[in-house]
Amino acid sequence: MSKRENFDFELGFFEQVQKRMPSDVRVISILAHLYTKTGRIDDGLKMDRKLVRLQPEDPTTHYNLACSLALKGRKSESVKVLRTAITLGYKDFEWMQHDPDLAVLHDYAAYKSLLEEVLD
Repeated sequence: MSKRENFDFELGFFEQVQKRMPSDVRVISILAHLYTKTGRIDDGLKMDRKLVRLQPEDPTTHYNLACSLALKGRKSESVKVLRTAITLGYKDFEWMQHDPDLAVLHDYAAYKSLLEEVLD
């Protein structure tokens, strides 16, 4: 059974709920997670962007958007959004260094520079 098959029910359910409650942050957050988990990165990115619009001051929302951007290979944008997340109060730098969603950034100079800044 593929990853997508495992989550068909949940995806269908939350997609229907989101149609009825298009600005419900909890529903959008669950969909963003499910989309990413099932390899629907573009859909997850769309939900993460929507969450940032709805919660512009939330550091975790920005962090999750940075992860989606990294998964799309958009390194520069990802680091820029990570910086915003940190400015807003994101502080779990240990996780940030080991988050598999950010693996593509590990050898990226701007990401290394950002880590040096926050870890000093």
